[in-house]
Amino acid sequence: MTLPQHTHSFHIPVMGLAYTIDSPIRVAQYGISSVISIIDDELLEKMNAFYSEKFSLPYQEISKKVDDYRAKRITAYLNLVDTIVKNKFVKFKDEVSESKSALENFISMLPNKSTIKVKLSTMLEEGMLFKETIKKYVDAHLSAGEIDVNIMTKIDKDNFIKSEQLPIEYNDAHASLRGFANSNLESSVVLSAGMNPRLYSYFENFKDFFPDTNSRLKKRIILKVSDFRSAIIQGKFLAKKGLWISEYRIESGLNCGGHAFATEGHLLGPILEEFKTKKSELIQDTHAVYIKALTDKDVFVPDQPLDIKITVQGGVGTAAEHDFLIDNYQVDSVGWGTPFLLVPEATSVDNDTRKLLADAKESDLYLSGISPLGVPFNAIKGTSNEFYKQNRIDNNKAGSSCPKKFLALSKEFGPEGICTASKKYQDVKLEELDAKKESMTSSRYKMSKNKITEKACLCVGLANASYLENDISIKGQQQGVVICPGPNLAYFDREVSLSEMIQHIYGGASVLSNAYRPNMFVKELKMYVEYLQNDIASFTDDLTAKHIKKWHAFKNNLLGGITYYKNLFEETLNPENATIHSDIKVYEATINTIKIPVL
Repeated sequence: MTLPQHTHSFHIPVMGLAYTIDSPIRVAQYGISSVISIIDDELLEKMNAFYSEKFSLPYQEISKKVDDYRAKRITAYLNLVDTIVKNKFVKFKDEVSESKSALENFISMLPNKSTIKVKLSTMLEEGMLFKETIKKYVDAHLSAGEIDVNIMTKIDKDNFIKSEQLPIEYNDAHASLRGFANSNLESSVVLSAGMNPRLYSYFENFKDFFPDTNSRLKKRIILKVSDFRSAIIQGKFLAKKGLWISEYRIESGLNCGGHAFATEGHLLGPILEEFKTKKSELIQDTHAVYIKALTDKDVFVPDQPLDIKITVQGGVGTAAEHDFLIDNYQVDSVGWGTPFLLVPEATSVDNDTRKLLADAKESDLYLSGISPLGVPFNAIKGTSNEFYKQNRIDNNKAGSSCPKKFLALSKEFGPEGICTASKKYQDVKLEELDAKKESMTSSRYKMSKNKITEKACLCVGLANASYLENDISIKGQQQGVVICPGPNLAYFDREVSLSEMIQHIYGGASVLSNAYRPNMFVKELKMYVEYLQNDIASFTDDLTAKHIKKWHAFKNNLLGGITYYKNLFEETLNPENATIHSDIKVYEATINTIKIPVL
């Protein structure tokens, strides 16, 4: 099966719960692919009602009293998005076929290396009749952007009715998958945040993930990974179930938005190099396992290995970096996430939060401990969520009312789970801490208290921006907005139009300010050096040989990455090389000064 050829060489990754919740409706008609988070069924239900009214389409509320309401809400919203995108795409094709200015605008949005751009430009120059020749070509060669969905595999809470646990298929991530599988979409589900064997096994229940007699997959799987080893382990695991990974989406461990899953010092450049050199090995190894599984299941077995795409995202910010990733590592697409938070035509962000993002400097962006998952989380200073959360802390009412409970994953107090950002949880933990207060230093007490109370209600905070933007009422405790841009945001300082951002990506014009912006690989290296320094400096547990071994491996991997970059930038890029080399030497010297503790 040949995967769909896209109009653009970039995609918009999932951002939060709400920031790309309707991105396909906004940009798919232009051939731009984007990803919807399908964890929050309540948000999807509200957006279903909103867009049904906006486009005069029928809407039937799905209440929580309906059996399997969560999966049904997801299916209903995805079907609505599919309908709207298809209608908008037909109108868009008619527009570019009939209007010379519309066609010129569209051509200006296409990548310079695009064969579609070359052909349309030639037809325009030769003055061919629009309605006949252009329409025929557009119908044959243009496609709408993919309406992909994201499931964060860790968000798979057990669910209960009156203290009775429901079957596993009613777990949150399982229900999300079922909602996608039952939808009309022909697209992909992006699996992120690591392996969930139970969820992966559940895919086998849906025929759309298996090839038809034309070797075609109606629904595909994209796996977000941080290194090659993880890709081949998970790829084979799924292949043994007759499931094919159509795309490996490589993301920087630290130079990204949202949750940051740091590698053990493995840097993005060497990781991409390994994927480039071992792609055929990945295909052949997984194909051998895949065809055996399909044979055992007595379903259609393709003659040839199905296609695999390799894509990358995390920290890219210039046309030169975009082109370098495609040309040097032969990736199929580059993800541009954080910069699109400043594009109102593409993402759902309220005005106040968008202004906060535009004004942000490097010092405003930080890796926080606010996520109840216990995973470092990219955050920005000055959000409305920070304000409301601190008010509750100051009034001795720390914690959230926890209305949605998607992150109620701690089983510390019982099988039904509890969220570490909830008031119920924090009350208990603060009481336990106060009982030990007399035996602690004031600084130690303060640090321990902050560790408890800093957790934020992401379920509500990551959804509120979309409600605010669309004037949808917000009920319950005030949580404000949580937003999770990557560090790359610091170099983008104003709202821009969709056309401007696309021009920036393809090198037509830059939207960056004149302030210095480090190369994306250098920025990631800096973050990993700081991560190792902080990990050692903040370590308070009993030191073991395992910890020492981990830090040595981390340090050696960083030094290995630096050697790789020195060779890479000797051979490639351009005048920027001198600055990159200078920056790399600084961090190399810093790494060599890092003292790893000894037993």
